[in-house]
Amino acid sequence: MLVLHHLNNSRSQRIIWLLEELGTPYEIKYYKRDTDTNRAPAELKAVHQLGKSPVIEDGDLIIAETGAIIVYLLDKFGDGKLRPQKGTQEYVDYVHFLHFAEGSAMLPLLLSLYTGYLGDAAAPIQPMIMAEIKAILDYCEYHLISKTWFAGDEMTGADIQMIFPLEAAKARGRLKGYEACNEYVDRIHKLPAYLRALEKGGTYAYGPK
Repeated sequence: MLVLHHLNNSRSQRIIWLLEELGTPYEIKYYKRDTDTNRAPAELKAVHQLGKSPVIEDGDLIIAETGAIIVYLLDKFGDGKLRPQKGTQEYVDYVHFLHFAEGSAMLPLLLSLYTGYLGDAAAPIQPMIMAEIKAILDYCEYHLISKTWFAGDEMTGADIQMIFPLEAAKARGRLKGYEACNEYVDRIHKLPAYLRALEKGGTYAYGPK
């Protein structure tokens, strides 16, 4: 059976949601963040050298990185679900946002989080970080004003990816004034498969309040 190595309060929550959407049988192995550092426990390094989550095991295969896991699961279990037809604009958008989520969107959000521990020492670069966050959220808002989902009129794996940066932004109060982004997050938070994933995943600080 497929095994997901899941860390509480982490991006691996998205993979539980995807598996619930697909109806694929799976097992969860749970890991807790270190109470002092809030980092992943050392035990995850026994699964994959990076020591991060999500990681899935499918037989002899071990796959890390959320985007790679989404592609693998849709290739093997999707049966055409959650992925637009190749050669369409929707497919181009699907691939774009599948990579945009972790490539462009998360970097300024993480920089804001990490530099927050530095206090005044981070002041010189804070304006640049905030400008980048605004540019990312402006881009998402503009896209969602004209589209129901990030890759068109139907939900895809790109939405599985994109929910986390928008949830993280909302949790830190950064979605004020972004009506389309807020509506998008709220809509996902009501999906039955998403809610089932919350029940199975455990503690998750970015879900519906």
